[in-house]
Amino acid sequence: MNRRSSDRRGLTVIGIIGLCCLSVPLESWSLDVTQPIPIERRETVSLADAAVRALQNNLDISLSRQNRESRLADIIIEQSKFDPNLSINGQYNRIVNPLNRPVFGGTVGVLDQITTFDQRNHSVTVDAQTNLITGGNFDINYAPARSSINQNVARGFLFNPSWTGGLAFTFTQPLLRNAGIGINKTFIKVAQNNAVVEQHVFRDRVMTVITTVEQTYWEVVFANESLKVAQAAMKAAEELLATNRAKSKAGIMSIVDVLQAEAAVASRVEQVLVAEKSIRDQEDQLRRLLNPGEDELRQDVRLTPVDSPVTVLEPLSLQETIDTAIEQRPEITQAKKNIETGELNKQFARNQLLPTLSFQGTLGLAGLGGDYGESFTRNFSGDFYNYGAGLVLSYPLGNRAAISTYSKRQLEAKNAEVTLANVRQQIIIGVREAVRRVQTDFKRIETTRSARIMAEKQLQAEQERLKVGLSTTRFVLDFQRDLATAQGNELRAIVDYNKSLSNLARHKATTLDRYQLELS
Repeated sequence: MNRRSSDRRGLTVIGIIGLCCLSVPLESWSLDVTQPIPIERRETVSLADAAVRALQNNLDISLSRQNRESRLADIIIEQSKFDPNLSINGQYNRIVNPLNRPVFGGTVGVLDQITTFDQRNHSVTVDAQTNLITGGNFDINYAPARSSINQNVARGFLFNPSWTGGLAFTFTQPLLRNAGIGINKTFIKVAQNNAVVEQHVFRDRVMTVITTVEQTYWEVVFANESLKVAQAAMKAAEELLATNRAKSKAGIMSIVDVLQAEAAVASRVEQVLVAEKSIRDQEDQLRRLLNPGEDELRQDVRLTPVDSPVTVLEPLSLQETIDTAIEQRPEITQAKKNIETGELNKQFARNQLLPTLSFQGTLGLAGLGGDYGESFTRNFSGDFYNYGAGLVLSYPLGNRAAISTYSKRQLEAKNAEVTLANVRQQIIIGVREAVRRVQTDFKRIETTRSARIMAEKQLQAEQERLKVGLSTTRFVLDFQRDLATAQGNELRAIVDYNKSLSNLARHKATTLDRYQLELS
């Protein structure tokens, strides 16, 4: 037994000597605070400033804004179909023909040789027409013309050259298919609905961008606070290492306690380095959301958040929150406008099932004279006129295209109604989950705070026990680690609570209200 005891003591001594040899390189893991810190460009940023800057330069927002302008242009395009149209057509024609027989009013008697018939016409046609909102069409046509023939055959003409004037009014109005103001304004209303939908798509993207900025901003806050926790843990480990070294030199503490403290310091240094990297990563994510130029993005800029997270529970009413979301969510307005558009398209398709029955009316005035003035006067004297009216009926046999289109529009209208019901259900479920998340994360703040306070008390008690020799360095280090974990958990709960508030505002569609932002 004595030999075994001696062997064990020998192994213990050898182990201690080996650990002492291993303790030398661990000194290199301590954080050298004497090294100069490079000067960096720092920039403070608030949550509101970050949101505004992200909106000003965001590419998705720019694309959505252009889409909205395109939808507004579609309205003008549809309205322009009822704009009047003016056309002017001027022509000059000359026809030189050989005559093979007498021409009444041109030649007299039997021809004894080839006679040339030279006719020249000058004409101008001015036409103005417009489509009416009732589905009809109105056209005004004025066509003065000058005609002359060669003098050697010009016999029997009252005027040579002669001026004629023609003024014609034509009115066409559908009575069944495509008749009525409502039917003819269908595509204008559809374009207006599409513009409203695009407006809410734009608003939805704006809220998405702001929410993404908020989530990233709070992660930057979390990374900065986590660094403080890691630095505090490293400082506590360094203080314990300094105390253990002093006690080891005094011969009242073993070298094993010193080695354990050195290992803890090395681990804490690693945690500080990881925390610093996490800050840089989150800052880069936030800077990317702010959409700086490439040259600025290449620069080493440190962002310092100035807003503190909220730790107070906001009053919540589930039913009021759901009502607010149903009233303000862009998806609801989009779905309602899609229902309205579907109903418009269905009514238009139903109208296309009817046969085409149109009323056509014409009224014309004519004039003749030796010059333009005489022709113009007689043209508007009312002495020479014509008029007429009639009905035109047409219907394609079978009409399969119109019937199929109507069936398709009916299905689309029903699908739009189902989509609205589905969107409402999704919003309700999403709001309920968001409210629960807010409530749960706030309770996490309370529980993690209690855990952190208990960890502080346990560490303090264990440090007192170590001072009187009733505890070990390992236990103290474990409680230091537990305190750092508890502090990190509390910080994570606080940040998650603020991210949950941001998520809830997104579900309620009140994100813009939090910053008093209005879309122009």
